[in-house]
Amino acid sequence: MRSRLRTHFLRPLRRTLGRVTDRPAAQQPDWPDAAVVAEVVSELRTLPPLVFAGECDALKERLGAVARGEAFLLQGGDCAETFAASTADGIRNTIKTLLQMAVVLTYGARVPVVKVGRIAGQFAKPRSSGMETRDGVSLPSYRGDAVNGFDFTPESRIPDPRRLLRVYNTSAATLNLVRAFTQGGLADLRQVHAWNQGFVRGNGAHQRYEAMARDIDRALAFMHACGVDPEAFRTVDFYSSHEALLLDYERALTRTDSRTGLPYDTSAHLVWVGERTRDLDGAHIEFAAGISNPVAVKLGPTTTPDEALALIERLNPLREPGRLTFVSRMGSTKVRDALPALVDKVTASGALVGWVCDPMHGNTFEAPDGRKTRRFDDVIDEVLGFFEVHRALGTHPGGLHMELTGDDVTECLGGSGGIGESDLPIRYQTACDPRLNHQQSLELAFLVAEMLASHSDQ
Repeated sequence: MRSRLRTHFLRPLRRTLGRVTDRPAAQQPDWPDAAVVAEVVSELRTLPPLVFAGECDALKERLGAVARGEAFLLQGGDCAETFAASTADGIRNTIKTLLQMAVVLTYGARVPVVKVGRIAGQFAKPRSSGMETRDGVSLPSYRGDAVNGFDFTPESRIPDPRRLLRVYNTSAATLNLVRAFTQGGLADLRQVHAWNQGFVRGNGAHQRYEAMARDIDRALAFMHACGVDPEAFRTVDFYSSHEALLLDYERALTRTDSRTGLPYDTSAHLVWVGERTRDLDGAHIEFAAGISNPVAVKLGPTTTPDEALALIERLNPLREPGRLTFVSRMGSTKVRDALPALVDKVTASGALVGWVCDPMHGNTFEAPDGRKTRRFDDVIDEVLGFFEVHRALGTHPGGLHMELTGDDVTECLGGSGGIGESDLPIRYQTACDPRLNHQQSLELAFLVAEMLASHSDQ
């Protein structure tokens, strides 16, 4: 398989990556100075990789297990990372939240969980409009810290390609912390109680988590008494991901692996193409087709089965397990109608892809005060609909793709904390889309663990 992949990729590599610039590229910044862009890209090409090809291959193997129904993908993190919020405390809280969710899913559903963060690179966002208007003043939209500033001033909103160098440096620092946290003791299952410390204590999810943690403690104590203390209990494999949106950055960080001669985007272990940029003839799909990382594509409710099959043909013609993941983002009112035909036709084709649910992006609306928000009940309902579709078709609901934070924000309505519209201004801190807070994320994990356990019993 490896030699076939090498032959498949190497021959068209230069042509494919070179053609990216010839294809229409949606959602790219209007950089004011092409010479500065060229200078930044040239510097990025000389910098060390952020991740390594072998790590990407390891993730691809694990995603192959997801596609086969042997594992579950948990992917989560910030809607849009910011330079200011990329602190040790913020990163640690996000990691702790994902570790808690993963252990709930593993313990409750008895299924291996592949852990991937929306982290160390999620600094750019697509926007529905290129301009933002406030009080009669129009300025370029905020496209993430990778492009321009959040402050609504003419100076802040000018796209600056030099920010891409700060994206690289901040991502490198973030990955150092992530590796230290996940390999240096924070992820030790014997610390399962400590993952709950520092968070706001409440009812429901926290009490359930503490009860589960006590059960895990007893199980670990029994195994230790029996002389069993595997390394897997002390560290976790944690991978990075982001949307491959800014092609100047992604192409500059694409490297040829010295082991295989294959190209990898070394900005992250996994990159995805969004709903707004998945044009089959566009530059983003062309780029994704030319790299060897595992890749994902977001599929909205207008996606047709023929489009899904065409994406498989473009992105995974050799049907390599774990290479391609489809992330459905339908909305709670549409998932039960729009998803079945896609899953049915792709399954009938014999293609093996991972099916993952993003219950966030299809459920956003504007609160009366103008803030974007989401209802926790809508998020749950879309996940439930996702599971119902797979149960009816006899296929595997392979994972969750979430926008969440370990911080105690008030951005999404509902949950056991009872966040209402009047609570939104209290701690509304997102730079773009609303995120689940720590308690809502933990509640969701328990509900999904129950859905998974029920699904496996069918």
